[in-house]
Amino acid sequence: METSQSIAPHTPSTTAGHGPTAECGEPPAAGCDVVTVPARQGLEAVDILRRGAAGDAVGPVLHDDGGDTLGFVVPSGTAAAWDVPGSTCTETDGRGLSLNLNPEPPVEGSDWLLPPGEADLATDPAALRAALGEAARLIEAADNCR
Repeated sequence: METSQSIAPHTPSTTAGHGPTAECGEPPAAGCDVVTVPARQGLEAVDILRRGAAGDAVGPVLHDDGGDTLGFVVPSGTAAAWDVPGSTCTETDGRGLSLNLNPEPPVEGSDWLLPPGEADLATDPAALRAALGEAARLIEAADNCR
């Protein structure tokens, strides 16, 4: 499993060649990548994606049992160019993660926030990048109001 993590600032302007219609799970054994973010930012991003123009732009989302992180299922290959600060994108190559509409979470110690079948097969990386950026700005603004 390879991980790509960035701590450098980045303007969310590219998706490293990932189109908005990329899907994960064709066939079900195909690999997906997982973008992991802190729960607070992830929950904001889920809300932003669900309120967006499409309304259903978010794919399956995992949460850990401790409630510390959320994992967004994104198309395979996303990890190679993922560079969003505060997040990690893990390449799974299909190991332990297949979206065959099975409601069982693929990772021990996790559960589905949005299970497969109730969401698109994968979250579009460009939409996720934008939502995470907006979520970070909302959280920063809220924290500065205290």
